[in-house]
Amino acid sequence: MKPQPRIVFVDNSLDGFRRDRMQLVQAARDLGLEIHVAAPSSRTRSDGGHDGFVYHSIPMSRKGTSMWKEPATVLALLRLYRNLRPSLVHHLRLKPVLYGSLAASLAGVPAVVNTLTGLGFIFTDQSEKTVPLRKWVEMGCRRAFRHWNLRVIFQNPDDRAVFIRNGIVSGEQAAVIKGSGVDLSVFRPSPEPEGVPVVILASRMLWDKGVAQFVEAARILKSEGVQARFALVGEPDPDNPATIPYEQLEIWQESGEVEWWGLQDGPNMPAVLARSHIVCLPSYREGIPRILIEAAASGRPIVTTDAPGCRELVRPGENGIIVPSRDTASLVNALRFLIENPETRIAMGNNNRQVAVQEFSQELVIAQFMAVYRDLLRAASVGPGAPSQAPRGAKEKLHAIPGSALPAQLRSQGRS
Repeated sequence: MKPQPRIVFVDNSLDGFRRDRMQLVQAARDLGLEIHVAAPSSRTRSDGGHDGFVYHSIPMSRKGTSMWKEPATVLALLRLYRNLRPSLVHHLRLKPVLYGSLAASLAGVPAVVNTLTGLGFIFTDQSEKTVPLRKWVEMGCRRAFRHWNLRVIFQNPDDRAVFIRNGIVSGEQAAVIKGSGVDLSVFRPSPEPEGVPVVILASRMLWDKGVAQFVEAARILKSEGVQARFALVGEPDPDNPATIPYEQLEIWQESGEVEWWGLQDGPNMPAVLARSHIVCLPSYREGIPRILIEAAASGRPIVTTDAPGCRELVRPGENGIIVPSRDTASLVNALRFLIENPETRIAMGNNNRQVAVQEFSQELVIAQFMAVYRDLLRAASVGPGAPSQAPRGAKEKLHAIPGSALPAQLRSQGRS
């Protein structure tokens, strides 16, 4: 009997994988794949059995580039791939992409998917310390993307364009799939709550999420007598160089300018969004922000920045407002307008729900990933140098055609 083909997902957090990717696991299982997940040990139950996958603990730190610890990650993945002999591996986030792709090449894995969920601190920070690290990452990606049967998935076209322009990946290898999707049955529109408008910024508490600009905008608006509440939702990320200290969050809360609601993850977020009137994310750069997709599905208007990833969700004047990045004055004006115009707010929220349905539903995103898997597995079955069995131009279309049309286009490839 022919053994069941295997897929190995590699992530830098098992908890994050469970939160964001379980629908992808189910779809891969429906495709006939045996599921394995490699990630650092988790604070929660980590055997994966009750989630339908086999879990493998690997050494990986989310921060740092230790010359002793980083090679251990590559070696652990190399051993895992040689032992499991997967048909396909899917690396999620930057470190798994860098180290997993190298291990996959050395182990002879026949098909590789790399998802970059956002270029993050290394690409937003311009300090003298970070610039050399960015060059090192770009060089590492060039090496990692040499595999003959590989697709690199970006969450927005700006990030894709950067990698192509810098010669890191070819246009044929690069595709855009907007995020991990949203469950439209969980995140649903609800009437605005009574009382003064509530504006939330929900994310990890990092400086590059624009938290300082949000707090300053709240201070200015309150000083002008604007009646509204402003809440930070989330907690610091000690593994990220841009993290905001807990002490600073407590100082802001004690000042009365903003409220700090702390971490409200997973099942709590629909209720948090239902308590809000406006969702704000003045970030410097994103892949596709999950909170903005959830806000759209929940029928809330958005105020965000003209930054990669953020602007993908907003049709200015229809479902939200875009302001320049790091521009507090523009942020103040945008928030004031929505706070003082409830009818516009509600209309934008209704439009936002339609954007979520048409472009960001979980079913749509999963269909796109499954199309990529089928294409790569088909190519692996015939080997390097063989002509693709996909329709002419299908790979190029993946990043260009409208989201609502994508599944039908790709289903025409059929199953192998």
